[in-house]
Amino acid sequence: MPEDTASLSPEIQAMAQSVRDLAQAHDGDVEALLSLLRLLEQLHREIEDGPFRRALPTNRQGLYSLLQDMERAGGWPYIPRLRLRSIMHWIEELEDPDDELLEEV
Repeated sequence: MPEDTASLSPEIQAMAQSVRDLAQAHDGDVEALLSLLRLLEQLHREIEDGPFRRALPTNRQGLYSLLQDMERAGGWPYIPRLRLRSIMHWIEELEDPDDELLEEV
């Protein structure tokens, strides 16, 4: 994680721990974890398009200061997606002619 979690508010730290706990509780349940990832992506967009944009500085000095802070803290928050090609490559590596699980897929 690029940002030091100690610098986050207690509410955000608690929320992050809740998300970690939820992911751990669904360890091995790919559908539940995929739903969680989709929700996190949706929340990212909602925050970025709403409260974050409204909170952006309205002058050059404020914007410059924000950009400097972002650079120090790790840049723009981005949620990378697992590419289909990566998934297919991973499946090919797992493929075994004797593996009944992959034959069912």
